[in-house]
Amino acid sequence: MKLNNSLSKSIKYREKHSNFKRRRIPSLSREAEEYLEAIYRLEEKYGYARTMDLAKELKVAPGSITNTIENFEKIGFVEHIPYKGVKLTIKGKKIALKVLRKHRLSERLLIDILKIDWCNVHKEACIMEHGITERIAKRIEEILNYPKICPHGKPIPNSSGKIIKEFFKTLNEIDAGKIVEIIGIKSEEKKFLNYLSNLGILPGILIQVINKNLSNIYVKFAFSKKECAIDKRIASNILVKPKEA
Repeated sequence: MKLNNSLSKSIKYREKHSNFKRRRIPSLSREAEEYLEAIYRLEEKYGYARTMDLAKELKVAPGSITNTIENFEKIGFVEHIPYKGVKLTIKGKKIALKVLRKHRLSERLLIDILKIDWCNVHKEACIMEHGITERIAKRIEEILNYPKICPHGKPIPNSSGKIIKEFFKTLNEIDAGKIVEIIGIKSEEKKFLNYLSNLGILPGILIQVINKNLSNIYVKFAFSKKECAIDKRIASNILVKPKEA
């Protein structure tokens, strides 16, 4: 993705008219929304967002990151943390959470209703999130029965931007003999999700841990009785909820 003129114009317009509260300010461009969303995601992981991490996340040149961050600082979307990176201000976080809400609801819609392979939902949701109004987001939320987490086990902000975090165990933490439901996967990497999908590890599936050793966890699928071995490093990315036997 390249920083284009629409992003610069959108930011400059907000900066120019920031003191005129009665004047309607147009929505940010798709690129600006993606920058704010990416900063929020990195804050979730590290507590702040560094230029190099943002460039990697957005697949853009570090130079364009620097220019955008400078503009964001001027209009109050981010604040600089010396020797670390940037953090979102209340204003910037509010926008990021709205985009994130639409993204995660889109992922749930694609998987739960449209039955799209979850290896592809993140990319598709990145496109959908920018075209969904809050009215449509509320309708999607209603149809899906107000889901609390996305397919990756991450919380979905409500319409007020509030996040209620649920804490799940990872598969490698489960003792032998226990039955668990697959809740989500920490990683959004397509290859990783494709590998798990081929094993049959999908949200909502029930599995039983039948054995563990230093390197693998052996599980049995509740309905098919199929068994497979999962590397413990992979199991540490699989979020689960214990179920009664």
